[in-house]
Amino acid sequence: MKKLFFIASFIIGATGIIQAQTTSPVWPGCEGSDNVKTCFNKKLSKHVRDNYEYPKNDAGEYVRGKVTIKFEVDETGKVNVLNIEGDKPLVNKAAKKMIEKMPKMKPATVNGKPDSREFTIPFKF
Repeated sequence: MKKLFFIASFIIGATGIIQAQTTSPVWPGCEGSDNVKTCFNKKLSKHVRDNYEYPKNDAGEYVRGKVTIKFEVDETGKVNVLNIEGDKPLVNKAAKKMIEKMPKMKPATVNGKPDSREFTIPFKF
């Protein structure tokens, strides 16, 4: 009987999870888009092109490198840098500055309530 109760509870719980209505964060200008995720990715790519500033070392040479950036769009729509991993500190700092310039967005939702979403993106500058 306990097994039957456990299985029934699992099925009911899973059904509730499946029925949860989720939305992605909405970048400003993507509100009326047919595909908010595609629009988000296009706006993010443009943001990177427009806002990343290649750092220079002490000799005045541009520093290039790879970074993996983890950030969130929180329940208020604010972008927060959570972690940056890369082997070039100057590139890491420039990447963090670029992400911090992202605009406030309409937050993601779960069942109509604001929810934070994390993103992890690798970049090669």
